[in-house]
Amino acid sequence: MADVKSASKPEADPKAAASETGEASSGQMTADAMKAFQELSTNLARAAMIAQGAFTEAVMRQADQPSSMPNDPFRVGPSMTGMMTRLASQPDKVLKAQAELFSGYMNLWQSTARRMAGETVEPAIQPERGDRRFSDPAWSENPVFDAIKQSYLLSANWLNSLVAAADGGDAEENRRVEFFTKMLTDAFSPSNFLMSNPAALNEALRTKGESLVRGMENFAADLGRGGGQLAISQTDSSQFEVGRNVAVTPGKVVFEGELFQLLQFNPTTEEVYERPLLIFPPWINKYYILDLRAENSMVRWLTEQGFTVFLVSWVNPEPKLAHKTFEDYMLEGTYLAIEKALEQAGTDRLNAVGYCIAGTMMSCTLAHMAAKGDERVASTTFFAAQQDFSESGDLKMFTEEDWLRVVEVSMERSGGVLPGSSMAGTFNALRANDLIWSFFVNNYLMGKDPKAFDLLYWNSDQTRMPRALHLYYLREFYQKNMLAQGKMVLGGETLDLSKVKTPIYAQSSKEDHIAPAVSVYKGVKLFGGPKTFIMAGSGHIAGVINHPAAKKYQYWTNPELPPTLGEWQSGAVEHPGSWWPDWAKWLSEKSGGKVPARDPAKGKLKPIEDAPGSYVKVKS
Repeated sequence: MADVKSASKPEADPKAAASETGEASSGQMTADAMKAFQELSTNLARAAMIAQGAFTEAVMRQADQPSSMPNDPFRVGPSMTGMMTRLASQPDKVLKAQAELFSGYMNLWQSTARRMAGETVEPAIQPERGDRRFSDPAWSENPVFDAIKQSYLLSANWLNSLVAAADGGDAEENRRVEFFTKMLTDAFSPSNFLMSNPAALNEALRTKGESLVRGMENFAADLGRGGGQLAISQTDSSQFEVGRNVAVTPGKVVFEGELFQLLQFNPTTEEVYERPLLIFPPWINKYYILDLRAENSMVRWLTEQGFTVFLVSWVNPEPKLAHKTFEDYMLEGTYLAIEKALEQAGTDRLNAVGYCIAGTMMSCTLAHMAAKGDERVASTTFFAAQQDFSESGDLKMFTEEDWLRVVEVSMERSGGVLPGSSMAGTFNALRANDLIWSFFVNNYLMGKDPKAFDLLYWNSDQTRMPRALHLYYLREFYQKNMLAQGKMVLGGETLDLSKVKTPIYAQSSKEDHIAPAVSVYKGVKLFGGPKTFIMAGSGHIAGVINHPAAKKYQYWTNPELPPTLGEWQSGAVEHPGSWWPDWAKWLSEKSGGKVPARDPAKGKLKPIEDAPGSYVKVKS
């Protein structure tokens, strides 16, 4: 009976079955969508609460600190007013710029309309080469965001070009306007805002808002780490440790003074050149930019070329050293390090290197030695070092007197030393898109943690600076340019670089924004002895730290030193790869014959501890 009933049951209607299935699927999709929406809403609320809490805490931290910031420490307002006045008197330039902007927008509107209609069209404007703000494919694949990107580029380029084209005015004032206009247009890039950044929006939707929660957690952590001021994380610092995976070239600390430890590195060849090499890195950073990893370490490479390498590891000064002056750093730093390196090596002459600000001090030391007839330095190499500050680039704007008063107040609150974070912020501002906004987007809008990167770890491992030293440097060099004018007096001697007959090898970098090549070139011409000037590719760091094994970049040489850098470049010869071998050849000719390799543990100075020493490990 059961079989009969089953057999006689009418068949199901296929359309009805399909309808029921569709309704179920639709219902499930609606439920999933509602769940996703609820998760997104919850995470948006969480992100907002975290941000609000972080802001509140930051405001409370800052509330008890009296404001030391004048209304306009960089005098941007008067400079902008002057620029606008000049542009008003040049209507032809303004009209031409406006016509070009309108033409660009017409081209953009037409190309966008054609693209929306399905056509393939060329963009009206493209980001400059190396501009990574719009590298995500969504900026080009989505017509709306592509139009937003191009509109921004047209407007930003128009404004920056307009202020650069204005005739007349003071050169320093014009550069100030151009710099801060660029900062403004960079800050207003659509990539820096959630609602106009397609990559950030896609990530928020994909994670149902969790990326925004992580981003605000990162934001709150950086605010807390900065004591209420935003200290943007650039790398995963937990992945690095000085002496473990950075600054690892073996050696010994063979002398320790109040201002520095002297490191001598182990030889890697059986014989070495007679004259040792003494390197002075900038005291504004830790020395290990010269010794990051084995594969890019300049220190290790130099030992492999047969040089005995000594290096100064500057102290990270506490308030008790706030009174130390530039002269103190020369006499108790440079002079003392030269004396101890010669004693340890058992020679009467050495070759020296000065990097950046330490190169400036080494220039002063050479002039002081020349005045006293001291010939213990056989040759000197400068890495991105300045002597003439008349064309010292954008960093000069941070030496305005109003701003220096702000810096002085900051140092007074810190016991007479400049906090390391202060200079870090200044250098970051010079390359805001790379060192500020890229991490702002990655860390906060995308909710990602910064990657582990040894160079950026070093960049964030800043040092303090004594008040007397720092203010002297900014005022006497940047503001007054006393060394180049032959008016600087240190250690009882008037410094005259033309009396320095020591052979000089000066390295500059084509894209250096801290020590511009034009400034380095003007400085090297002040010396009175044999001079070799070269220009490397890239910038202030990568232009210097370019191991030959990397086979990156290039450098230019020209044995002549015509009046201007432009003339020098016209006659220069380009060479692929690193400039280090060229320098090593020059240096070897100044280093005497070969002697048995020197063991740091067996010199006249008793070793104190293993490299990298304790001074470099002190955190700010």
